[in-house]
Amino acid sequence: MQVFNGARFLREALDSLLSQSFEEFQLIISDNASTDETETICREYENLDRRVGYHRSPENRGATWNYNHVFQLAQAQVAPYFKWASHDDLCAASYLERCIETLDSYPQVVLCYARTAIIGEDGGFVKYYPDDLNLRAVKPSERYRHFHRLYRHPRLCNPIFGVMRTNILAKTPLIGNYVSTDMVLLGELSLHGQFYEIPEALFLRRDHPQASVRAYPQYRDRAAWFDPHNKDKLQMNKWIWLREYLGGIRRAALPPVERRRCYLEMGQWVWWNLRGLTKDIGKAVAWPFINLQN
Repeated sequence: MQVFNGARFLREALDSLLSQSFEEFQLIISDNASTDETETICREYENLDRRVGYHRSPENRGATWNYNHVFQLAQAQVAPYFKWASHDDLCAASYLERCIETLDSYPQVVLCYARTAIIGEDGGFVKYYPDDLNLRAVKPSERYRHFHRLYRHPRLCNPIFGVMRTNILAKTPLIGNYVSTDMVLLGELSLHGQFYEIPEALFLRRDHPQASVRAYPQYRDRAAWFDPHNKDKLQMNKWIWLREYLGGIRRAALPPVERRRCYLEMGQWVWWNLRGLTKDIGKAVAWPFINLQN
């Protein structure tokens, strides 16, 4: 669990994880220098449950660092499976058990997640969210095509909070310091193996004003949330996504024919995003003049 100032919902999130029917896991918490009651709550749970390990950074290094740091801490435990968890979301008691049963049964599956229900600040049901990322095709190019037709435009990336094979996730750059990095990571993971969707809504995503997508609606502010060094820097998001998608294809161990098909799929992506790519170039041309005015 990566957290920063999450005290409001933290106890409920920790209780949902520690109440899982599958009990043999470690809950590693990486606190990005919280200034609220987060540290007190985490240390309380660490003292109550041997499975909880609390780690605190002396300074806020951004969400990217925190996501990747907690994965690095987990890698040291040599666990076969890994899951990111947020301080404000909840998981039904059977979440881990169902996902791990699937991963144990299907070695070709690299990520298993459950369907999503959106809940409000008070925990009340709001709506179901269709993730529709059940990528069971054998060919990587077919999974990649399905992924891009679903994520033609950014949307909630709930499957990133599923259970993944640690060794496969370690082959990727993890979470990048740019907006919608979780979307790009899902695309790269689809090249390494299949995704499996548990048909029940066992993941409860909380929608509230402090959630990152609501607290930082502007891309430039959200980029700084990922990495403080991004503050006041030019963010050419579409070009960053293109670069990282291409990098994922290059890194994956694909047969030559499949690699070519995935590159061709990115040609379709460029066509879909031509306007955004062009706007990014215009923004880059205007950027020096904007800085002079500021």
